[in-house]
Amino acid sequence: MKTEQSAFAKRLVAALEAAGIEASSTVLEKLVPQHGGEAVTSQAVSGWLNGKHIPKQANLQALARIAGIPPYELQFGTSTHKGVREANSAWPDHVRGHDRLAFEAFLTLSDMQRKVVRELIALLATSAHKRSGSR
Repeated sequence: MKTEQSAFAKRLVAALEAAGIEASSTVLEKLVPQHGGEAVTSQAVSGWLNGKHIPKQANLQALARIAGIPPYELQFGTSTHKGVREANSAWPDHVRGHDRLAFEAFLTLSDMQRKVVRELIALLATSAHKRSGSR
């Protein structure tokens, strides 16, 4: 295992775990193309996760989007330089992993599809509220 690839694998696994996403070849094989990367095999993803290879730039960008971190941080790690840096306020801290990905997928739906999803969520929330109130 080469040092650079090994370090990348550790950063990738840590970023995915921090985002609440399983560091799995089959999971990432599906998510990478959905987030702007190229289609990949589970073997290629396994190589990234096990420190054998570093992905192409398009896939690295997709992995960073999936994990919710800047691409340069995934590729090179965090800098020890303490410069000015804006906080990533795109998502509140409590919105992680698969929930964030679901929201992003929701935003790609048509207006009609989004309306259906909102109605379904309202129905489920009402049902859950009624069940918790009857206990």
